[in-house]
Amino acid sequence: MKWEDFRQSENIEDRRGDGPMMAGGGGSSGHLGLGAIIVLGLIGYALGIDPRVLIGGAEMVSHMGGRSQQQQAGPQGQRGAPKDQVGRFVAAILAENEDVWSDVLPAQTGVKFKPAPIVLFNGATRSACGVAQSAMGPFYCPLDGKIYLDTSFFRDMKTKFGGGGDFAYAYVISHEMGHHIQDLLGILRKAQAAEQNASSRERANAISVRIELQADCFAGVWAANANQKWQVIEPGDIEKAVATAQAIGDDRLQKASRGYAVPDSFTHGTSAQRVQWLERGLHSGKVKDCNTFAQ
Repeated sequence: MKWEDFRQSENIEDRRGDGPMMAGGGGSSGHLGLGAIIVLGLIGYALGIDPRVLIGGAEMVSHMGGRSQQQQAGPQGQRGAPKDQVGRFVAAILAENEDVWSDVLPAQTGVKFKPAPIVLFNGATRSACGVAQSAMGPFYCPLDGKIYLDTSFFRDMKTKFGGGGDFAYAYVISHEMGHHIQDLLGILRKAQAAEQNASSRERANAISVRIELQADCFAGVWAANANQKWQVIEPGDIEKAVATAQAIGDDRLQKASRGYAVPDSFTHGTSAQRVQWLERGLHSGKVKDCNTFAQ
């Protein structure tokens, strides 16, 4: 993926130099991120624990509090584009998301794009949704409109999880930006309210799946428009993103852990669904084609 020659977003809060923080008290009330499903699923597989137990518990925490109980945000950290390689990559992908969505969102929906800062941290930091921890993976907090990312996640993707590649990393960041787009469109608030008021856990899980698949599709919309503008996608990039989407399907993670899958417990979608919606966004480039709630 081409990114080195593009501008660096200054919309970064770099807290990686902050001292260690005790990760006690308060969970995230943001929607469980794409990275979280990867981390929790693979931890469950490695330890022989059903990923549903870990994911279900994390998502239970993620919905505690709600928007009306905003917690104290963390320190601002160093603002601006970082100078290290990983920080520069994140700043470039964020800039490409900003530039694409600044054009696409108002043109296609009439809604003005508002940037979402990325907070880089090591270990743990505080967000308006509570404590952000490395084990949660990247996630979006709707209470402060920020994306939280421990940059060690990319290294772990490559060395521990058998994934990696710049476009796969960009897909992870753009999926979280997809949740921000949902927030700006008013979709996230309505969907999470419906999720919390659902008559059963199975119905709540079904709504969660639609939220996640739409964020996958929005990541594809970003990639399609970025490639149209700057030809950023190189041979093999899409295959890496598709492989990532396949690897983190609920069905594949559950089968790896227990030998079988329980569809009613899915919260992020099957491998086939994740690939389908990512590719739909990639092929269409249009927000209107990402309506997972109409399916």
